[in-house]
Amino acid sequence: MTQTLTISLTGTTDLPPGKIAAIVTSLEMRARPPERPDPPGLEGFALERIGADELDRYLAMYRRLGERWMWFSRLVKPRAEVAAILGDAKVETYMVRREGTDQGLLELDFRVAGEAELAFFGLDEAVLGQGAGRWLMNRALALAWGKPISRFWVHTCTLDHPAAPEFYQRSGFTVFKRGVEVDDDPRLKGQMPRGCAPYHPVIG
Repeated sequence: MTQTLTISLTGTTDLPPGKIAAIVTSLEMRARPPERPDPPGLEGFALERIGADELDRYLAMYRRLGERWMWFSRLVKPRAEVAAILGDAKVETYMVRREGTDQGLLELDFRVAGEAELAFFGLDEAVLGQGAGRWLMNRALALAWGKPISRFWVHTCTLDHPAAPEFYQRSGFTVFKRGVEVDDDPRLKGQMPRGCAPYHPVIG
């Protein structure tokens, strides 16, 4: 059964117990921005493409990167559905590698003709602050605009790093839409630890 909720545009809207909400900001670019050089000292970083046969590795990295922000969209899907996404020829998923270890994730979705979605972009806390974000964005831009696309887009939300919107704008994306996303709190279903993202208290 479809559930609906009327949201007030001039005040607070109460959510039912067990639900969580996020403000979603969507950004896009219609042409490749000027290239920016990689920060120095990142010669040990590389991308390694993975597929459906490495589902466990993918989910482990997804959880490692996103648990502190409560990323959960991939964790609540059936494993077969996630494997099908990873196995789709129009989805490119990469591990960020440094010195033989996985340090991040990049996922590009080309399933809509003429477009690329930056589906997932994340780095381990251990490599943040070293210019790795710029390094990874340079690769994402090259891979996306290396295809015959006319639009590259991404969405981020308040269940993500608070600096994400500004980072994407510095990278050449422009905000075009904002919305509210409401979903079941995955902590109440045991899909994520109850103590993760404590700045979004569990209610339910």
